[in-house]
Amino acid sequence: MTDDILQLGPKGFTNRLFTGTGKFAANALIAPMLAASGSQMITVALRRIDSSGRSENILDFIPPEVTLLPNTSGARTAEEAVRIARIARTAGCGDFIKIEVITDMKYLMPDAIETLKATEILAGDGFVVLPYILPDLTLARRLEAAGAAAVMPLGAPIGSNLGLETRTLIAQLIDNCRVPVIVDAGIGLPSQAAAAMEMGAAAVLVNTAIATAADPVAMGFAFDLAVRAGRSAWLAGPAGTSSTARASSPLTGFLE
Repeated sequence: MTDDILQLGPKGFTNRLFTGTGKFAANALIAPMLAASGSQMITVALRRIDSSGRSENILDFIPPEVTLLPNTSGARTAEEAVRIARIARTAGCGDFIKIEVITDMKYLMPDAIETLKATEILAGDGFVVLPYILPDLTLARRLEAAGAAAVMPLGAPIGSNLGLETRTLIAQLIDNCRVPVIVDAGIGLPSQAAAAMEMGAAAVLVNTAIATAADPVAMGFAFDLAVRAGRSAWLAGPAGTSSTARASSPLTGFLE
């Protein structure tokens, strides 16, 4: 499906599996994982970019053809998220930014109000903004209006590997948002990634399930196959079937 392109800002992506750099046993595993998975975009926290040479710079392990998606991990306010994004751009990480503003340190839930504020500012600055959010349709519509290039609702809490616990709410976003819906956080198995894509998600972002696998390279390959299968199922799906209906279908439940 080389002509099935996901357009985000100025870039088009033929692979709909986005990955992350956290939790790998060794940074040297990142490049082979990217090669095996075909992932064309990878997230990176600003604190892991060390150009001083005093420690490993995560950017040294990411092939130049892979698009960087710096995130604002650690931000507690919109102002902090904006500062992190601007530093990342100055450091040469490009114009893509994943907004993470988390004030709830018990459950690590994103702060909707601060996320919306940061999106308005950064979209105005010319960033390609991908905000990480709870699957809230009202919020998603406001983020669209603020200039977000996509919305990234969580499937389950960060790092939980619990799958699509919010599937019905994600389906509402898929059915009603004009921007791509990228499922981020909580996906623990390739079957769950396939289920998200079968519902009509534009892409999925998977980190923990790949990085903490016994063989991250093989797991990256497995997730690539699953995402492609789910996308193919969506494209071949029966006409008129909504994402909301698919979210509760027997097949989706079986896949999880």
